[in-house]
Formats: sequence, C-alpha cells, structure tokens
Amino acid sequence: MSKKKAENKKSESQKELLEQSLQYEKKIYDLEQLIDIAKSFCQNLDFVNLLESIVYISMAQMHVLGAEIFVRDLITNENFVLETAKEFLNDEKVKIPVTAPVASVLLHEKRPITIAELREKCAGCKYLSTLEKLNPTLIVPLIQKSHLNGMLVLQERISIDDDATYSEYELNQIMAIAGLASVAINNAALLEMSSTDMMTHLKHKYYFFNVLTEAIDAAFLGNKQIAVLMFDIDFFKKFNDTYGHECGDFVLKSVADLIRRNLRDSDVASRYGGEEFTALLIDSGKEEAMAVAERIRSTINEHDFVYNNQHLHVTISGGVSIFDAQKNLVSSPNEFVNQADQALYMSKNNGRNKVTYFEPKPKGSYAKK
Repeated sequence: MSKKKAENKKSESQKELLEQSLQYEKKIYDLEQLIDIAKSFCQNLDFVNLLESIVYISMAQMHVLGAEIFVRDLITNENFVLETAKEFLNDEKVKIPVTAPVASVLLHEKRPITIAELREKCAGCKYLSTLEKLNPTLIVPLIQKSHLNGMLVLQERISIDDDATYSEYELNQIMAIAGLASVAINNAALLEMSSTDMMTHLKHKYYFFNVLTEAIDAAFLGNKQIAVLMFDIDFFKKFNDTYGHECGDFVLKSVADLIRRNLRDSDVASRYGGEEFTALLIDSGKEEAMAVAERIRSTINEHDFVYNNQHLHVTISGGVSIFDAQKNLVSSPNEFVNQADQALYMSKNNGRNKVTYFEPKPKGSYAKK
C-alpha cells in the first residue's frame, strides 16, 4: 500500500471516528434533555400549565412553528378535547370521540403518523377533517399502558436545507417525549379529578382554601390586592320542591357554568357547599371585584334557564371582600371568606339578587359596647 493510500485511509478512519463521536455526543445531550423534560413534567401538576409546557417543549425539540394537544375529557372520559388552540375555541370546545376511527388508528400504530398516512389508513373517517384544520405535519399519540391519553399535533416545520421531513431518530425522540407527557398528563388528571366537584366541575372547597392560603401569602409579600367573592342561589329549595332534585342539579350546573364563563383563567371558582359558590380573583381591588361580581349576578338574573320546557328565573346574592395589607390584613383564609360571607348575608337580608361589599373597620376603631 502506497503512503498516499495509507494516509487517505487514516484520514477516512479519523473522519468516521469524528462522526461517531459527534453522534454519541448528540445522543448524550438528547438524553440529558429528556431527563430535564421528565423533571419539568413531573414537577408541573397544574393541568393547564402542564399542557402548555408539553406544547412548547415539543415545538422547541422538533423545530415546529406551532403545536396543539387533545386530551381525554376529565369528567366524562368520552372525548378527546382540544385544549390549546385559542382561535379554534369559542363557546364549544373542539372534540373527537375516543371511539373515533382516527383515534383507533393512532392507538393501533403506536407511532407518530403524518396526515397523509392517516388519510390513507382512515379514508373518509369522521373527524379526520378536524385534525386537517390544524395543518399538521405530524400527529403523535400520547400512550400510557396501551391507553390513548391524547394526541399531540405538530404543525408547520422549520425546514433545514429545504428538508421538512422527520428523521427516524427524531421520530423516536418525539415518541420518548410523548411517553413522558402521557405519564405526566395521567398524574395531573388524577389530581385534577380529586380536587374537582363532579357535578359542577368547579373546585372543591378544600382545594380553594389551599390556593387561597398561597394567594394571601403572595399578595402580602408583593403588596397586592386579591378578592374573594361568595354567591348563594336565592330560594334554591323551591326548585327541588317544585320540580324535583334533578331540576336542582340542573340549576347548580348552569349557575356554576355561568360563574366560570365570567372569570379569567387565572381566577379560581369553587363549589363551597350546597348552593354556595366562591371565587378567588388574583390582583383585583374593590372596583374590579365588584364589577366582576355584579356581572355574574346580572348574567344569571337575565339568563333563560329552561328545564323540561319550563322557563325558570334564577337569581343569586353575592358578597365581596378584598385582602389589602394596609386596609384589611386578614389573619387567616377562614377570616377572609367569612368577610365575604357576612357581605353575602347582608345582600340576603336586603332583598336578595344583589352584591354587597364588606367594609373593613378602619385601623384603631373599636366596636361600641
């Protein structure tokens, strides 16, 4: 062998070693990334925040301009619900039944699939158009223990060297992320269900108090205001007595839904007990809190409740209290809620179907004996 050939062979060998070294370095880096992603998912038990985290991490890892996610409805478990695409979501959420053929194909394939492949395997299937409207480049099943928890839709891809396809390595990577995401979604869903009233779909009282405790501490440290709203359905017993308990349940569900629709995503509403509801408004003073409470009251007052062809007139009474480190430094969450409750009973005693603000006593004032 000539000296030149030997040098060329040595050079090729060194090049191969360098390429292998780079590949191993990338794999190690990607494994470290997966560990960080797993930690991020496991530490995030808030359902909405977790879904946003899954979407943004998937976008970054797969170099796509957008992503959306469908997850099983936590209450009925009958549909996959599109939880992210805000421009898609009006009053009614976009849903795909868990029994839909497109879901069956994804569960059977157990791998990422393009919309073209899905069309081929599920030609003419109902709900295929729902996925097509999201302009997917890849649809990833979220599977845990042979159970489809959801669908991750990756949208337009940032092309590299005019190549927008996914390599086999990338497909394995996104399935690894999807596996971690599915476990995290299942854990967050269990927490969500355990803290949610199954009838009204609002939070439980004790979950509300836990969040309120944290909110009071944060408001004190940040010198901010927060508000507690308390509502009670007026003459609720008459709906049960006149039309039966199913009617009472209908009123509870409908009122809860109207309360929820009039709050921000950052606010927390709960079914406090029976026909009583509470809401926590973050970073809200008297003017804003009273406006929200009055909007909820008037919305319910004007709403046409129709049960078994019977038109019902439902009203609520409300009370509002504001945490303020300078003017109303409450000593506990119970005291805070009790203030709103006192204001609520003032509304009840003054004719119902109104909202009353709790006026804290000025510092240094004493009740007359």
